[in-house]
Amino acid sequence: MMFIGHLLLKKPEGWHEPSGEEKKPTIMEVLKTKPITNYIGIWLMFFINITCGLAIISYEKQLFITVGFISIAGTLGAISAVFNAGGRLGFSAWADTMKDRNTVYKMIFILSIAFTAIVLVTNGIVNAEDSKLLAIIVVALIMVVNAGYGGGFSNVPTLLSDHYGMGSISTIHGITLSAWGFAGIAGPQLAAFIIKNFGGDEKIIDYHGKSMVINTQGMQNILYATLALYILSLVICLVFVRPTDKALEAKAAKKAAKEAN
Repeated sequence: MMFIGHLLLKKPEGWHEPSGEEKKPTIMEVLKTKPITNYIGIWLMFFINITCGLAIISYEKQLFITVGFISIAGTLGAISAVFNAGGRLGFSAWADTMKDRNTVYKMIFILSIAFTAIVLVTNGIVNAEDSKLLAIIVVALIMVVNAGYGGGFSNVPTLLSDHYGMGSISTIHGITLSAWGFAGIAGPQLAAFIIKNFGGDEKIIDYHGKSMVINTQGMQNILYATLALYILSLVICLVFVRPTDKALEAKAAKKAAKEAN
């Protein structure tokens, strides 16, 4: 699939192929072309989105079992992986239609906030055993989080290119991926910490002949942390990550056209 993909790729419009004599800018030289808070905002919202995603995804099998889908937990896990991959493709394709790619992150955070809030308000994870509707809502949350995790990851290179230019991607994409690396530690550790210190009574469930420890209240409480973090990400997205020049030009052209009419 990667080989076929590289055959289909084309250079971006206006691409300038740098010559070997051109001096490559340093990371700081690239970042200083915009207010540094702009890049900090991108890094933080990337880090938080992955942290929240992994906090939930790392316990998704236990969540499927907790809400009553013991026999199809493995199948649901495979479907969640499809949502993860689909989010990478779907959110990227959607973002390609937008003047400001940062808008797709706003949509990811709003969807994540909405579904997390619904599960929290209904105490969905705890009450799902008594309600098929709540069980389905919890599964829907996991699918949305998976899609947002994938979509947030796949849009980072193009978001950076929109802000700092295609020629700067190789300079700053690597350092930006450090957010993913730190989140890989932070997400599962955050979830484990909450379950250990703020969970309720544990119960043992037989899962295909193996004993599995389930802490329903602890998994419900993870959502309080992820909801707060998703809200923080949305604020960062709105306040710190400024519209690109392309987005501002499109907005000005739209305003001029409106005034002309």
